[in-house]
Formats: sequence, C-alpha cells, structure tokens
Amino acid sequence: MPKPVAALAAASLCLLLLQQAAPASADASDQDRARQALERGEIRPLDQVLAAARKALPGEVVKVELERDDGRWIYEIKVLTAEGERREVEIDAQSLAILEID
Repeated sequence: MPKPVAALAAASLCLLLLQQAAPASADASDQDRARQALERGEIRPLDQVLAAARKALPGEVVKVELERDDGRWIYEIKVLTAEGERREVEIDAQSLAILEID
C-alpha cells in the first residue's frame, strides 16, 4: 500500500477508535485535533501504537483513549488479558515509549 494511502487508512482507523472511545458529548474538535496531530507527526499511526501496546501487554484491546497531558500526547489502552484481567498501558503517542502498565 502506498505510504500516503497507508497513513490515511491509519488516520481513519485512529479517528474511528477515538470516536467510539469518546463520550457521546465529546466535541468533534477533539477528533480534528487528533487528526491534525497525526498529520503534523506529533503522534504515530494507531497501528504502530497498538503493536507497541500488544508487545508490552498481550491481550485483546478493548478501549483506546488519546489525551493531551503536560504538552504531550498519551495513548491509554485498556487490554483484556488471557487471564481475564482488565489492565491498562500508557504509551507516549510520539515515541511509542511505554510510560506505565497497570
């Protein structure tokens, strides 16, 4: 898949997941800010973030949140482990560094 098409597909998936993870009353501008951050290179495509999450915490991803915290974008990813535990991994959206696993 050509690079621009892949980036657009990843951005679309990111926005879809953000829309599903966001409360119904969330402002559409949140989605616009996430899309713009991806276009500016401030955050990595969602497929890369999910791969990092699965490597750090294997299981089924059940929820994805993207938040701005102290000037940086953070993904909070909820995972259901094979043991049935609900856990969370926080990932820096630009560097993919694992910040915390609960």
